[in-house]
Amino acid sequence: MTLKRIFLFFILTPIAVLFAASSLFGTLQEPQFQTRLELYQTNIALQAQAWQAADSQDDSSQAIREAILGDQPLESATEKYRETRQSVQTNLVKVQSQLAQLRSTDAIPTPPKPLPEVPPTIDTSRSDKVKQLEQSQQKMQKFLAELDLQLGILQAKQGKTDTALKTWSELQQRLETESSTQNSALSTQNSALSTQHSALSTKETAAVLIGLWSDPPRLLPDAQQQIQNNLTGWFSSTALVQLYQLQQRQAALLEVQAVQQDAATQAVFKLAFIGTVPALTALVGVILLISLTAQRLIKGKEALLAQNGDLPWTTPWDGETILQVFVVGFFFMGQVFVPALLLTLPIPRPVGDVRLQAVYVLISYLLVAVGALLVMYFSIKRFFPLPRLWFKLQLRDNWFLWGLGGYCAALPIVVIVSLINQQLWQGQGGSNPLLQLALESQDFVALGIFYVTAAIAAPLFEEVLFRGFLLPSLTKYLPVWGSILASGLLFAIAHLSLSEVLPLTALGIVLGVVYTRSRNLLAPILLHSLWNSGTLISLFLLGSGN
Repeated sequence: MTLKRIFLFFILTPIAVLFAASSLFGTLQEPQFQTRLELYQTNIALQAQAWQAADSQDDSSQAIREAILGDQPLESATEKYRETRQSVQTNLVKVQSQLAQLRSTDAIPTPPKPLPEVPPTIDTSRSDKVKQLEQSQQKMQKFLAELDLQLGILQAKQGKTDTALKTWSELQQRLETESSTQNSALSTQNSALSTQHSALSTKETAAVLIGLWSDPPRLLPDAQQQIQNNLTGWFSSTALVQLYQLQQRQAALLEVQAVQQDAATQAVFKLAFIGTVPALTALVGVILLISLTAQRLIKGKEALLAQNGDLPWTTPWDGETILQVFVVGFFFMGQVFVPALLLTLPIPRPVGDVRLQAVYVLISYLLVAVGALLVMYFSIKRFFPLPRLWFKLQLRDNWFLWGLGGYCAALPIVVIVSLINQQLWQGQGGSNPLLQLALESQDFVALGIFYVTAAIAAPLFEEVLFRGFLLPSLTKYLPVWGSILASGLLFAIAHLSLSEVLPLTALGIVLGVVYTRSRNLLAPILLHSLWNSGTLISLFLLGSGN
């Protein structure tokens, strides 16, 4: 065995595997993006409930409203907030338990002034774990406080004033307890100050809400500022309406109600789009899946779904080349070389400006893609010219129908897997940070750059690497269906988010089926682009309502 093989197989590969496993399980305590996404959709539904058509007596308008929002939008929203709160509370207890166990080991007494004196050693792995858990705890506590503020407003709006006052009072008490017992335990002074400031702001907002719904009401001097700074969307406008009614500020009340009605009209159209387009696409996908399955059962290997299903690629290289491309090209380029290179750029950190964040993400991704593709090129260069069907990109083909049909078929499959996945992880497991940035960004320039990254660069690079190179290479050792499964799983793992492994594996399998049947890389590239485009458009619409 050559020195190169020893280095690749026994040093680089184990490092890459350990890092991937560590990154995956490191997301276990991070909140799932889906939880936040569902609340955003719930918040838009709350805004939409104020919608009134030009002819409010029109039965069709009322029917449209009920079809979009349901019979009891407030009750449905309250239930969603309670479920989310329970999930966050459960996960917070788990994190606090782990933190307590790690900190208890620090409390074990050690002999003073040991002889001979040795330099103190730092358990960096445990220290990093403590910091990671502390960050997760802070995020969950802040999220829980936001939920309690909003849940109280929902309760008050339904006439359950006593329950709302109790929710806000318990929130104040909990924040007081957390502030006095936790800040001293945080690893850094900045974390303690940030947590203290956030808790103080939330307590003041809770005090404002308690005053607004008390009997008699108590109006605090900074009530309007606290509401506008710490509440958004329907919750902010509802609290402002209550404040202005108590202050008898008719002009301000009319103004906020007009804004509320405009937001409600926009929310109705957003919900109609978000609900109707994916539902119709999924319906087409279900019909397509049923018809293709029936055709496969009736026609057997002559069916469209069986086309090229058993035909492997002629692969001139071996497993060492495959490993080299992914370990050196994908892993070390993405996790070592490019991050080190980016540290040399004169960019302020942390990156605060959303446009700068978008550019930073795009540059990072392009560098990783170019580096990985160069490693792949030089790894297989000696085998040129490649056998037929390798990296086929042909416009004169039925690739468009395969890509579009694959997108329709993927939607119901991934949705079902995602529902199962949610129950499995209970709101934990992390998510792609790009999704959160896209959701919260309302800057069109930044969103345009995010779109280039997610809907153009990502499909091109990932499909060339995973479907164009990996899947065909694996057919040297596995049957075509096994190569589809293996490449789909590795595609999901490469995203380094535990909660996304199952849904992305399902998507990767569909991408693999589309590529093996069409034998044209343009088909999975189109499917991938449509998928990411649909996700970004939905995130933009949801974020713009919050």
